[in-house]
Amino acid sequence: MTVTTTSGTKIYIGPAVTAAAADTTAEFAALTYVEVGEVQNLGEFGDESSSVSFASIGDARTRKLKGARDAGTLALTVGRDPLDVGQIALKAAEKTKFEYAIKVVAADAPSVGHTNSIFYFRALVMSGRNNFGANDSVTTSVFNLGINSEIYEVPAAVTP
Repeated sequence: MTVTTTSGTKIYIGPAVTAAAADTTAEFAALTYVEVGEVQNLGEFGDESSSVSFASIGDARTRKLKGARDAGTLALTVGRDPLDVGQIALKAAEKTKFEYAIKVVAADAPSVGHTNSIFYFRALVMSGRNNFGANDSVTTSVFNLGINSEIYEVPAAVTP
């Protein structure tokens, strides 16, 4: 069985990049990243096609077509740590208009002799909101990462 939990998965933020500088797994892998600490929830990401419809007069049928692909907005929830270098990098990135390299390393190696899957993409850090909640709540921050690229996956593999 290779189904696993999210426990142990890590997310990293890299430098500001352009599509020309980061559009292959090799280019993403060559970058330097900082781990984002105290992650509570990684949210979801991945392509979804918009729905395009066309109503044909001749047979009175609506046809559905696949339109533009959208990799989504990842809502990253972290336990707020003002000294965490990854969270500091996300806060700084939110203040810019640039895309940043993001790396997610899943804890999904099927066995000791395998690597974990790695996902790379470019994203804008769209927001960085704090949630102080109520009494006995952990203070969290939510960073919305607007994904502007394909999701590049390096699947789990046998270690050389």
